[in-house]
Amino acid sequence: MKFKAFLTENEVNLLEKRFLPALDKMGKVCHLFLTRETAYFLHNLLSGEGIQCVAQFHKETLFDDYCISSQNEDCIAFAVDISLRQCAVRSSVSSCSEIGAAGSAANCLQIKLVKKLPPNCTQAMPFLTFETKGYKSAVIQDVPISKPLSRAQGLELQTALDMAQDIPPTLVQVPDLNQLQNFVDRMKHVGDLLNVSICKYGDLHLQISTTLITLGAEFRKLLVIGEKAVAPSEDRNLSAQTRSERAISRGDAQSVQVSMKHFSKSLQGHLAKPDCAFFGIAPQGACLTVIFQFFIPGTR
Repeated sequence: MKFKAFLTENEVNLLEKRFLPALDKMGKVCHLFLTRETAYFLHNLLSGEGIQCVAQFHKETLFDDYCISSQNEDCIAFAVDISLRQCAVRSSVSSCSEIGAAGSAANCLQIKLVKKLPPNCTQAMPFLTFETKGYKSAVIQDVPISKPLSRAQGLELQTALDMAQDIPPTLVQVPDLNQLQNFVDRMKHVGDLLNVSICKYGDLHLQISTTLITLGAEFRKLLVIGEKAVAPSEDRNLSAQTRSERAISRGDAQSVQVSMKHFSKSLQGHLAKPDCAFFGIAPQGACLTVIFQFFIPGTR
């Protein structure tokens, strides 16, 4: 089982400034799942409770000189503490800056899977090693990881990943995540459960209710991907709640109730500065799906 890759200064900054801070908000520990073509950061996929998070990167997005081999069809998966990995990447930034200042375009950070004998131990343990060689300094850091998953455990993780990546039949694009985040920050002090409904007309409804108060928000005429429908003209002058209820009864909308805490946490993906965000509801209201999409600069 072998894994080794290099990161350039741009790729280090991509992780350190955007994706690792967002992933750290989702949960402290995640699985890093490496395949021949793709790297995944997976949160909570093997547990039936709480928010699940999948961050998918093509290997060229994060790594240069990417080499992986294993007896499990060249797939390797293990658990790692996101905060420790973030510290290791952050400490390499200064050394990478030295390389940039020296005018070198060489890869500034090497990452590899190793087994080492820790102090006062008799058995070698797996580590993810970060090695940085700057113009005047060199830094080697070993981040402890779990024992790599077995073939059976890897298959279980792959199955959970396939299920988590099912796309809802209707997605609506949320244009202003900051506005939505500000609204949720106000709502989360009202109650613990949030009702979310999504219409094929491009409407997103959020509502939280208690015995004393009902608070809601509506985002209308959003971009729709997937199954669409035309809003009936007779619904035009109705209240947002009534329109949503009528759309659900006609089969033109779906609704799901989620934890306010989980919903707020899912919005932390905006820390990674996505180009666009979509909301959808799985069939039978199984879950709310939030998709953050990123484009190569200069492309759509």
